[in-house]
Amino acid sequence: MSCPAKSCFVLVIDAQARLVPAISRRDDLVAAMDRLTRAARILGVPIRATEHCPEAIGATVSPLVDRLGSHEVLAKRHFDATREPGLADALSALERPIAVVAGVEAHVCVAQTVLGLGRLGWRVAVVEDACGSRRPEDRAVGLARLRAAGAVPVTVEALIFEWLENADHPAFREALAIVKES
Repeated sequence: MSCPAKSCFVLVIDAQARLVPAISRRDDLVAAMDRLTRAARILGVPIRATEHCPEAIGATVSPLVDRLGSHEVLAKRHFDATREPGLADALSALERPIAVVAGVEAHVCVAQTVLGLGRLGWRVAVVEDACGSRRPEDRAVGLARLRAAGAVPVTVEALIFEWLENADHPAFREALAIVKES
């Protein structure tokens, strides 16, 4: 499956203040999600983020929250975000057939949401270097489960170049600078 920019939206799952500090390799994870969302912004790919029980787990972490408008953050209580009333409709309104998913935890909310997106007809790419769990074993099993279920594994760098399509893209230099940060 290819992931052209005009067909994708990014969904960042539960990168929240009280959850991210417990995630294995959290600094690398937040940096990857940051590169992903910055590239999406400059290349015209819509972004949405979920917050699971934000009153208890907190808001999306900085710097990600600084890039999101209030309409782009969707609160949820279900582990599978697609089961949250109105959330699937909000994603459908983007009119993009490919969900590019990142976030935490890979084996819980990311996994259940990816499976839900697939059940509802979206094609799904999972940004593996931008997904994490508290335990590395859970991350590995969660990502393997999603690959087995048909989600396509990608990396932030691979997506950026796929979204650019060629070196003549007007945002090439800006996007390349993001790639070089990793």
